[in-house]
Formats: sequence, C-alpha cells, structure tokens
Amino acid sequence: MANRSHVGAKIFTLPRLTLVLGGAASGKSRFAEDLVRRAPGPHRYVATAQAFDEEMRAKILKHQQDRGEGWDTTEAPYDLAGALTALPGTAPVLVDCLTLWLSNIILAQDIEVTKNQPLRLEFDQLLNALADAKAPIVTVSNEVGQGIVPENRLGRAFRNHQGRLNQAVAAQADLVVLVAAGLPLVLKGQMP
Repeated sequence: MANRSHVGAKIFTLPRLTLVLGGAASGKSRFAEDLVRRAPGPHRYVATAQAFDEEMRAKILKHQQDRGEGWDTTEAPYDLAGALTALPGTAPVLVDCLTLWLSNIILAQDIEVTKNQPLRLEFDQLLNALADAKAPIVTVSNEVGQGIVPENRLGRAFRNHQGRLNQAVAAQADLVVLVAAGLPLVLKGQMP
C-alpha cells in the first residue's frame, strides 16, 4: 500500500517497503527519515536500540534531536514483528534499525550464532509482518560485509546473519537504497 502526499502539483508516493542500507555514520538514518517525512503524517518511528551505556544513550538522544518532534515512537528492541503488526492505520513507518534488532535477539536468546544457523523463526516473523503491513515501511540496516573480516568467530557469524537478513528484506522490498557518504544509490526500484 502506498502513502501519497501532494507537494505543489506533484504527488509523492512512498513504496510499500523500502530498505535503506549503509555503513556506520553513512547518513542512512537521516536519508530514511527524510524519505518518511515526505509522506503525510503522522509519522511513526519504531526504535530497536537499547541504551546499555552512556555512548548509546548519547547516540539515541542525538537521533531523537535530529529527527525532531512529530514522530509517534514505539520501542521494539525484541518483538519487532509484533510492534509492526500492532501499528494502526496507514501512516508511514520508519524502522531504525534491523542491525540493532538482530543483535538484541542474538544476545537476549543466547543463540549459538557461531554455528551459522539462520534465525529462521525470527526472520520469518519479521518478513511476514513486513509483507502484511498496511502502512508503507522504511527499514534501516547496516551493510556489514564490506569492512574487514572480523577477527573472532562470533563477529563473523553475526556478519553472516546480518547479510542474510539484508538479502531477505531486499528481496521483499520495492525500493533498496545504499547510502555512502550521505549520498543515495538506488539498487532496486525507483526513487519516489
């Protein structure tokens, strides 16, 4: 389902599902926020981050300040599928980010990720919620496979799970955008 906004004589249509990828501090969150802001509100934000330390608290606060007011925020560090399913109406949704959600799931469940088994149940629940959503959804995720190879087994397993999650969401998405140095590159679909 698309969400439309009149900007002058132009109609803005947000795709049903968008995946915004990028490295750390690439500008992916800002790009995703701007994309959602172009659609009519209310704007919904589904946050997956948890503030376990002062550095993360500061990062969350900066994201909140950058985003500004006017966002209806839902915290979903674990049950992202449930949070998406529970959102009412067709107002656009920003999910930031799939990478933190995945790390939360792995740590909370003490999953033996080093065996490199896919997290099928969690992935399937999320993909079903994305497919069934009545609102257009923009998801943000880190592209973790372009850096150095992690030195430990857990790091390499996490990188592989993140890559699989990104591939699954990208396959389902109407629009996939890679952001590098603040610049978007469309990998799939067309920018609205």
